[in-house]
Order: sequence, then structure tokens, then C-alpha cells
Amino acid sequence: MTGAPARTLLLWCPDWPVLAAEIVDGVPATGPVAVLHANRVVACSERARAEGVRRGLRKREAQGRCPQLTVVDYDPGRDARAFEPVVAAVEELVAGVEVVRPGACAVAARGPSRYLGGEEAAAERIIEHVAQSCLVESQVGIADGVFAAGLAARSGRVVPPGGTPEFLAGLPVEALGRSALADLLRRLGVRSLGDFAALPAGDVLARFGFDGALAHRLAAGRDHRPLAVRQPPADLTVTAEQDEPIDRVDVAAFVARALAEQLHERLAGHGLACTRLGIEAVTEHGQELHRVWRHDGLLTAAAIADRVRWQLDGWLSGSSGRTGARPARPTAGIIRLRLIPDGVIAQAGLQAGLWGETGEERERAHRALSRVQGILGPEAVVTAVLGGGRSPADQVRLVPWGDERLPARPGPAPLPGGPIARPGPAPLPGGPSAGGGGRPVSAGRPADHSAGGVPPWPGRLPAPAPAVVLPSPLAATVHDAAGEAVVISARLAVSAPPARLVVGTGRPAEIVGWVGPWPVDERWWAPAEARRRARFQVCLADGTALLLAVEAGQWLVEAIYD
Repeated sequence: MTGAPARTLLLWCPDWPVLAAEIVDGVPATGPVAVLHANRVVACSERARAEGVRRGLRKREAQGRCPQLTVVDYDPGRDARAFEPVVAAVEELVAGVEVVRPGACAVAARGPSRYLGGEEAAAERIIEHVAQSCLVESQVGIADGVFAAGLAARSGRVVPPGGTPEFLAGLPVEALGRSALADLLRRLGVRSLGDFAALPAGDVLARFGFDGALAHRLAAGRDHRPLAVRQPPADLTVTAEQDEPIDRVDVAAFVARALAEQLHERLAGHGLACTRLGIEAVTEHGQELHRVWRHDGLLTAAAIADRVRWQLDGWLSGSSGRTGARPARPTAGIIRLRLIPDGVIAQAGLQAGLWGETGEERERAHRALSRVQGILGPEAVVTAVLGGGRSPADQVRLVPWGDERLPARPGPAPLPGGPIARPGPAPLPGGPSAGGGGRPVSAGRPADHSAGGVPPWPGRLPAPAPAVVLPSPLAATVHDAAGEAVVISARLAVSAPPARLVVGTGRPAEIVGWVGPWPVDERWWAPAEARRRARFQVCLADGTALLLAVEAGQWLVEAIYD
């Protein structure tokens, strides 16, 4: 930025982490309070400062100076949440607010000074409005640029236009907020911002690097960027008040459709589409009901109406409250229904394309499946989502059509690459070669590597994945050529090559190829949930390829390869 910095009005709330702890957690800010991060004080109350507590002190030293000190952990999320009402109060008077950090926000001073009667009058009006709306004390500083305005706010000053370099020149180098740089500058004999700003910019860059060059610009009264103002969010919520309480599903569905169309029109007016819908209902007795529906794509007016109808059906058709898995139905009819677009995105990103997967055929299929859901319910149409896991059953999750496609377990889907190199024959590419025989794997974990390193699910099977995963594994027995049962030792040694397989009470089948084991030792730290098993891929004489597992000495058929 080469031009002069814009006149900036910055509102600062002193000791904001302490005030946020009082607002959110109820810690009285009038007493001795210190907020600690990494065992050091980052903020303290006025009462604590009177007892000698200062920023940067260690916890033990601060408590030694003030034995009655109340210690609060630093929580930036808490500070930001508590500061949002203050920002909203400022936005009621002026537009284009930038949140510098929790406890400080800035606006361009030109607009407020014009319609509020000058810069000083604007500062007084904003301070008074924040105090009345949020019961929070604040100070305002006005100067050229955000950095200078922040320093002016600490003393409540209004720096005249063009006087920012002179105002900054007399401040110590610690005002930059860079302790390491300030310590180095003092050892070099540079004690004020004016002395630092007088140094050649090229020499500062060569000696102190880019951060030092940025601090040099700030010391000279030149901000490195303009204000990044935020736009107040539009109120997209729609509400329907009912004179007569609704206790029938058909009446609720009629109200839901009209409300869904109203919400869809409001979103379309802002060029937005809803991906997460909040449904709230209030009964005649004051009971509040709330549910959030997610959607992986564009929620049309019909889709919104369907989800509201499904949710109202679930609420109004609940159990009587005595027994049963269904939640109890409300004690009275619904008098207020509200739809909240909890997640929105730009609608242009979801427009149907001229060709490809987002074209007309995909939209037609989406409408057809949504229609089936509208008739039979959301669980009537499901789609598979691949995720992480060691077994084929763990890697697939069925979700209702249109819901957010999130995997049940983190991590990649089964490896898309080719077979994994290991002792014995290669893993089945639909079944090992006829007549092939595997040899036992040495003790330890079999190799399981992917391109780019070890995957996050050691012991998972390589590609290809089985075509059919049995909902309940089938019990089986495996024998060697001599008719003895094949067992796996604790060190993963196979007692003999598998030769015959019997599933349940069926006839024996000859095993012509096998590979394994892939050991899995899950949740060993929780004895009640621990599972230890080893998996094998086998090919039978009739061409069938199976996935077997042995657990606690019992052989199981888990899946079938195509």
C-alpha cells in the first residue's frame, strides 16, 4: 500500500480476556483475576495489577504477589464468542467493521464522523452505545491507520490528521508488540519508534528480515494493508406463527411447504443455497424442539419441505412417553415453526452443467430419488460412502440420499493401487492363480505400504475390495491336506497350508490358492472392546474367491470376491 493510511476509528475493550471470562464463565472481573497461557499471564484485572501482577509473569510468581488471585485458562474461542455482541452493537451505528482481535474492532472514521457530528462525537456515541447495549466499558482511538489507532485507543486519543508519525515517534519500541525485536533494538541503542522509523528501509530489511521491515513501516505510520471490513450477515430465518396449535401431521406439512417456499425465495434473492437446515418448533406449553438436517448438495424448496415434514412427523408421531424407542411426542401442539439456514453457499457453485455429472440426467435422478424419499421416508434411499477401516465392512457407510456424505471412520478408502509385495503369492486379483499355494508369513506384521508412506490403517486389505460383504460372517472350518485343522499361532505362523474349506454344514471345497495372514489387533487398550483376528484370501477349485478370518480359533467367511 503506497498511499497514506485511511483515518481509522478503533474501539478497544481493556482486559478483554478477563471480561470474556466473566461474561461466559461468571468469573467476577472486579476481583483479582489473571488469564494464563503457557503458564504465563496474558491478561489481568485492574485489582490484580494493583497487587503487582503484570503480563508475562509466571503463574507461581503472580500468585506470590497476589495470593487471592483467581487463575483462568486462556481460551481464544471464548473471547471471540463474547466479543460478537460488541461488534454487533458497533454495526448498529456504523457499517464496515473489521475485528482486529477479540476485544478490538476498527472502522473507517470518515463515514461516522460525517453523520455523527465529527470524530470526537462519533467516538463518544459509539462508546455510549456499547456501554448501554452490552454493559461493557471501552475506549476509542482515532488516527491514520489501524496500528496507530490501536495505540491511540489505549489513552483515548484522537490524533489529528497527518499527526500520526509525530504521535508514534515518542512511543517506546515495545509498542510494536514484538518482544524479541524490541529487546534487540534496545541493545542496538534504538529505544523509540521514531528512532526505528529513521533507519533506512533497505538496511532494516537486510538486518531484521520481512517481519522487521513490516514493523519499520508501522513505526513510520504506514499501514501494510487497508481495513478488511466484514459484511453483517443477512437475516435469512423464516418463522410461521400459528393461531391454533398444530397437532396433526397433515396440517404441519401444509405449513411446512409454505414456509419452505418462503425460505427458498429469500435464499435465492441473496444468491445462496442451503446445505444445512435448522428446524425449530415451540409448543403451546413453551417446549422448544430443535433439529439440524444436513444435505450434500442443493436444497430445493421441495427438498426443504420434505425434510421439515419428516421432522414434524417424527415429533408429532412420537411415543406416548411410557415405553418404546421413539421419543415422547410434545405435550401440546406447535404454535411457532422456524427454519434456519444453518449452512449456506453461493448458489452459482451448484448450477447444473451443460454436460458431465452435474447435467440434466443427474438432476432427473435426484428428483426421482427425492420423490421416493418423500413417499417412503428418508431411510428408503441410501447411498454408500467409502472411508477408513481395516475390514471391508468398516470401510462402507450407508447414508440417506441427499444427506452429507461423511465417512464413518477417518482415513482413505481401500488402496487403489496394485497388489502389495509380500511373501507367498500375490493377493487375489479376483482370485489367485489356480494351483498356487501360499507359505506362512514370518512372525510380525505383514507389509502394508502405499505410495507415499504407511497408510493410517495398518492391517487393512489391499485392492481389489470384495464384491459382497456378508452382514453376518459364516462359521467355517479349514483343514490341511492330512485332514488336520489349520491353526494360527500367536506369532502368526500357519500350522499347515490350507487345503479344504467347509462352510457351516456344507460339503468340503478344495482350496487351490491362498495368501495371508493380515493381522488386526484393535482397541487393545479396552479389554471389553478388544479384537484380534487374522484375515486370509483363498481361492476354491470352482473359481470362487473368499475372504476368511480367524478369531479366537474360529474360522469365519467375511466376504466374497467377484
